[in-house]
Amino acid sequence: MWDFPIWPESASTVAPSVEALYLFIVALNIGMTALVFGLLVLFSVLYYRRADDQVPPQYHGSMLLEIGWTAIPTVICLIVFAWGVKVYAELVVPPADSMDVYIVGRQWMWKAQYPGGQREINALHAVLGKPVKLTITSEDVLHSFSIPAFRVKSDAVPGRYTTLWFQPTQAGVYHIFCTEYCGTEHSRMIGKITVMEEGDYQKWLSEKAELGDALQGRKLFAKLQCVTCHAGESQARAPSLEEIHMKRIPLSFDKGSPVAPGATVLADENYLRESIRYPSAKIAAGYQYPSIMPAYDESLVSEDEMFQLIAYIKSLKKGQTPTRNEHTTTPTALGAPAGRP
Repeated sequence: MWDFPIWPESASTVAPSVEALYLFIVALNIGMTALVFGLLVLFSVLYYRRADDQVPPQYHGSMLLEIGWTAIPTVICLIVFAWGVKVYAELVVPPADSMDVYIVGRQWMWKAQYPGGQREINALHAVLGKPVKLTITSEDVLHSFSIPAFRVKSDAVPGRYTTLWFQPTQAGVYHIFCTEYCGTEHSRMIGKITVMEEGDYQKWLSEKAELGDALQGRKLFAKLQCVTCHAGESQARAPSLEEIHMKRIPLSFDKGSPVAPGATVLADENYLRESIRYPSAKIAAGYQYPSIMPAYDESLVSEDEMFQLIAYIKSLKKGQTPTRNEHTTTPTALGAPAGRP
């Protein structure tokens, strides 16, 4: 935006909105500071006491002034608030066609995992003009994932997921930083994101081809014997996971249950993760508290495997849950699970 060395490049669709709000607030602060100090100097020159016995005129308030210096700042604050809400909404609501990429932070690196199973350390690849949604977590301490050229940043919090999205507008290589102090090697927790044309990106994907996250998750789902309870049958001991993602789930209110009567929860990535790590935290209606499901901590299901399980659950359509006798071998397609009529 500016040919100025301390100003980072602007290379995403949301960057101009963030910059405009930022520059408005900076200009507003400069203007208010100049006004206050200018009036201070002006009144000091015009109304200083010229003689020792001079008695200055006394003022006992002005309703017009009171209204003015209350109403004008209030209007300015409301403008900044409304503008900020608009920019915030633009930053947190990704387009429906965004590509999902999972990011795990740990001392002192960033791990990226793509839907096709490709993985990178301290690197990320994106397609020019295509939106990307990042789902971010941490394996140890609090980190913060930041791409200054895109004007996006989100904390990486242990035990939960946060998200951000961006749509690159310029091809090139841009810096990734951790912007939350996370230990002695914090300053070295950096990476690069490469924005490329669609053809180059597909070539890169083919060179890095691995088993997709959803297929890996299906294999893990069978290995952990999740299908024993989540069989999608009427006599199943746990709720069906088919098409559960982003649905509002009624919760069970039972003796000792931590939820209120009539409570519901949105089955997003955080809920799915919590239900695997802490099964009794929020139990679906119709099932007893505490849950019969064991808790899967990081010694049983790593963060990378958690992403794979969630990717598989998100992919489940009606009739795609494996049967209880399915082998742990990896299927070749999700559309026709083995053993399912």
